Amino acid sequence: MASNEQKAQQLIAEAEKKVSAKGFFGSLFGGNSRIEDAVECYQRAANLFKMAKNWTQAGSAFCEAANLNSRSGARHEAATNYVDAANCYKKSDINEAVNCLLKAIEIYTDMGRFTMAAKHHQSIAEMYESDAVDLERAVQHYEQAADYFRGEESNASANKCLLKVAQYAAQLENYEKAIQIYQQVASSALESSLLKYSAKEYLFRAALCHLCVDVLNAQHAMERYVQMYPAFQDSREYKLVKTLIEHIEEQNIEGFTDAVQEYDSISRLDQWYTTILLRIKKQLNENPDLR
Repeated sequence: MASNEQKAQQLIAEAEKKVSAKGFFGSLFGGNSRIEDAVECYQRAANLFKMAKNWTQAGSAFCEAANLNSRSGARHEAATNYVDAANCYKKSDINEAVNCLLKAIEIYTDMGRFTMAAKHHQSIAEMYESDAVDLERAVQHYEQAADYFRGEESNASANKCLLKVAQYAAQLENYEKAIQIYQQVASSALESSLLKYSAKEYLFRAALCHLCVDVLNAQHAMERYVQMYPAFQDSREYKLVKTLIEHIEEQNIEGFTDAVQEYDSISRLDQWYTTILLRIKKQLNENPDLR
């Protein structure tokens, strides 16, 4: 392993020598080819560092290659090297990984490659979601990704990102935003015979977000959802929300808990549903006169 790192360091020294060989004759003869050779040295060094699992040095070497690409006007190659750098930094330094992806995104948007930019915004969001656990930043990047995907008519990818935005918006208690997105994605799903069935889940999630805010609003929303999607009325999700509304109006905490447990025994509720339902129950506990 040490020998790989030694070889990598030698290649970096070689690259630096090529870059610093300036002056009149240097720029006159073979300036660009020297830059290309230096880039190749940095890339080879980066791959040797990867083999040695030295992710920080690998990321740094790819970054140097990208910077040289930028200087020589090789924008596509610069973006590719920034992405390679980010993939290395992901394993050692999230902030550096994000910085490299943002540089790649800047190049891709400048070149009109919005699908590539969207994918990298999505990657940043996923890092904030799982590694850095910064949900607000994750939401920002999922929104930007969705915006670019939508602009390129990649509606399925846009909706996938928007559903993440809604999920985290609800967790951050921004229920109005979550409701708006779930309704929008449900409406979009209803236009496709293949996706129609998934609308049920999005309307269920929107209804639960409504319940976090106001029971009356939730009732009106349920009426609208049945008009949008008549089959929703026959679903277990619809029946659960209607039952929960009744128990909230009767201030029946035990009935509320039993209804949730009965549903969960047939269709397992994930962490998001559990969190939202516990918030609704907590409000019922704290505000027994809540209508």
